[in-house]
Amino acid sequence: MTVTMSTTAVEPYKSGFFDLTHKLTVEKHGHTALITINHPPANTWDRESLIGLKQVVEHLNHDDEVYALVITGQAEKFFSAGADLKLFADGDRTRAREMARRFGEAFEALRQFRGVSIAAINGFALGGGLECALACDIRIAEQQAQLGLPEASVGLLPCAGGTQALAWLVGEGWAKRMILCGERVTADTALRIGLVEQVVEPGEARGHALLLASRVARQSPVAVRTIKPLIDSMHRHGPANLAAAEREAFVNLFEADDTLEGVNAFLEKRDPRWRNR
Repeated sequence: MTVTMSTTAVEPYKSGFFDLTHKLTVEKHGHTALITINHPPANTWDRESLIGLKQVVEHLNHDDEVYALVITGQAEKFFSAGADLKLFADGDRTRAREMARRFGEAFEALRQFRGVSIAAINGFALGGGLECALACDIRIAEQQAQLGLPEASVGLLPCAGGTQALAWLVGEGWAKRMILCGERVTADTALRIGLVEQVVEPGEARGHALLLASRVARQSPVAVRTIKPLIDSMHRHGPANLAAAEREAFVNLFEADDTLEGVNAFLEKRDPRWRNR
């Protein structure tokens, strides 16, 4: 993993721990770790970046100087467009199972980060991109951002907690609109339904997220680590218990003709011809 150089109180982080992928960058801003998804053009997730995210978070959990993390996307258009669908174009169930596990492990690690995690949503957050944001404690979206879980449109389903975490945050009705009807929501709608906690002007999500994260440093780190699981405990029992079932359902979809058709139709930029089998 490369470490970018920056100015104004941003320090390079310990790069030696993260040599697996260049698709994430890690910087330190006071007591906050800033993770940037750096996989142009759409900041998609693949095997290497998912393993890398899990490793980063596990390392940060053992860094006593880090109280919070902010995750954002490189450039201006995408926070993250989710999975790289080329991985699923051949219908390989073994690869699908591994990727479902990698997504689950990476975002569960993010969800269980011992400090406060903030998603700075600087553009489109779709599929696994939105699931990444859902795994964070707090979400800040820029005005131009659009959020959605469009997996069903290509014959797939959210496999990293999306079906559970989204329903918990916004209720069953909006979760079903977004997942079953493929509805994307704007930043303002996301704020109204409780999907994000703040909407800011374009280009400002990272700064607002770092400012909010800096407030965590004023709190007792021990108190934060104790309080966060208590807040999470009421809903964790549901999503945690169903996470494995969600991933298994994702893999089982690869028995259907529609899954291969949906993924390849997307990659070929044409409408899918559903066979319903």
